[in-house]
Amino acid sequence: MKTYRIVFMGTGNFSVPALKALQESRYNVLAVVTQPDRPKGRGRRLVPPPVKDVAGTLGYPVLQPPMIKELRFIDKIIALDPDLFVVVAYGRILPGSFLSIPRLGAINIHPSLLPKYRGPAPIQWAIINGEEETGVTTMWLDEGMDTGDILLSTKVPIKPDDTSGSLQRRLAEVGARLLIETLTKLESEDLLGKPQDKSSATYAPLLKKGDGRIDWTKDAKSLEALIRGMNPWPGTFTFLFGKRLKILKAKDIKRPAKEKPGTVLDGFPGDFNVATGRGALALEEVQLESAKRLLVKDFLRGCPVSPGTILG
Repeated sequence: MKTYRIVFMGTGNFSVPALKALQESRYNVLAVVTQPDRPKGRGRRLVPPPVKDVAGTLGYPVLQPPMIKELRFIDKIIALDPDLFVVVAYGRILPGSFLSIPRLGAINIHPSLLPKYRGPAPIQWAIINGEEETGVTTMWLDEGMDTGDILLSTKVPIKPDDTSGSLQRRLAEVGARLLIETLTKLESEDLLGKPQDKSSATYAPLLKKGDGRIDWTKDAKSLEALIRGMNPWPGTFTFLFGKRLKILKAKDIKRPAKEKPGTVLDGFPGDFNVATGRGALALEEVQLESAKRLLVKDFLRGCPVSPGTILG
C-alpha cells in the first residue's frame, strides 16, 4: 500500500494532536517545520513552540526558518521531495511558490465550518457570536486566507460553558481524526475538493488585548459569551478602584437591573453582580492587577466591593 511523504507545518497547541495522529498512522513524516523560539515572560527566556517539543520526542527533524522564503530552507524542503504539506496552525501565510513544492499540494486543518469564520481567530469568534455549533474543515491550501477547496468537514457542538481554550482542545482532537480520514480518502482517489461559496464567507479577525475591555452597556448574555470566547486569550477586563480587574469567568443571571451599566448590585454575601445594558452579570472568578486569580467569594474577603461601586 502506498503512503504519502509529508512535511508537517505547525506551531501552536492546536497542531499537536494532528502531528501525533500522523505518527501513529502509516504516513511518512519527513520533517516538522515550526516557527522560531520566542522570548516569553519577565526574563524574556526563549521558549520553543509546543510542536517543536513534541516533534523532538517523536524523533522528527525540526526546521525553524525565520522566513519561509529563505533559500537554504527552501532547498532543504525540495531535497525532501514531499508528496504533501500538512499545515495546521502554522501562523504564517505561505506563498504560492512554496505551496507548489509538494507533488500533490498542501492540506490545511481549519477550526470552523468553512466558508464561515475564515481567518486567525475562528474559535473565539464562534463563541463570542453565540454560535451553538462550529466544526473542523480540511481543505487544499492556496494563497488566500482560508479560501482553498474544501475536502472534508465535520460539525462540533459548542457547550454552554465552553471557553475558547476548552473548545480548541476538542476541535484539535476532531481535526486530527479528520486529517487521517482525509488522507485515507485521498489515497483511494475518491475525494475531490469542493470550491467554497464566497457569498457565505465570514471573517474571524485577530483579537488584541484591547478588545477584551468590557463595555457594560452591552447585554449580559453577550458579555458572558465574550468572556468565554476570550478565555484564555486575550482575556477580558474592567477597572476597579483604578486597577485592572481581569474577569476569568462570569454568568448571565437573567436578572433585570435598572442601575447604570457597570454598577455593582446588592446581593448575598460572596456575590459580585454587575448591571449591564440589559440584565445582570455575576462575576465568578477574577484577578486584580498584580494579584492571583481567585473565586469571587475569596476575592471579596480581601477586597470588599460595596453595592453602588462603578466598574469601567
